[in-house]
Amino acid sequence: MEQICFLEKEQGERTIWLGLGGTSLVETDYANATGAVYYLVESPKFKSTDGVPIVTERLGDNGYWWGRKGEPKVRGCRGPYRDVHSEYIYILGNAPGKIASWPDNAYIYQARVKAADAFDLSKYEYWWGREEGWKSDSLTTFTAETAVLWGVGQGQIVYSQYFKTYFYVHLEGATVLLRSAPSPEGPWSAAKEIYTATPIDEGLVYAGVAYPYLDESGKTLTLAFTNNNHIQVIRVTFV
Repeated sequence: MEQICFLEKEQGERTIWLGLGGTSLVETDYANATGAVYYLVESPKFKSTDGVPIVTERLGDNGYWWGRKGEPKVRGCRGPYRDVHSEYIYILGNAPGKIASWPDNAYIYQARVKAADAFDLSKYEYWWGREEGWKSDSLTTFTAETAVLWGVGQGQIVYSQYFKTYFYVHLEGATVLLRSAPSPEGPWSAAKEIYTATPIDEGLVYAGVAYPYLDESGKTLTLAFTNNNHIQVIRVTFV
């Protein structure tokens, strides 16, 4: 946690006041074995010992790149993807915090950047829908048109060599769901159930992760998830 949040200990900041929502590590430079992690710091402010919230500079000039209230929070909190057919990293984010009512708060929005430019915020592009496409202006219109998905859990985009299509794999409760699309921007199909786990001691099933590189033919897809603090692994065979 401290490696990511850079606590100001002299101001009384402690890890017990922080929560971190992390998703995938994505490759930015294969030759130099470097990558990037997109993550959400759950608390926008950090308490000091006298109880006064303090915001300090950490991840950019304002301590963050994207604000949770006015922009999709955080870009990438629904799973980044390093595209196998382009130079781009695609990142997905929930609706901004200012959109609190259902169903509008269930839309998922998208940004992208060339992997080599992942650490330069000015190089990011934002999906403004099928009519306007990609724009360098940060998204300010949050509708079904500018969203790429709706009502999906945290998941991953993977490319299926077997089907020659993109999959979005995610969990809904204890069920593993799969959607398909011709490109990372969609349009995404309706979800198909491919497996339902039995919760251990009525605990939570969460943190689903796909491992497409274990079978590059795409004939099978291996997935792992946490079932009440137990890691379970399944392999799906497509026919």
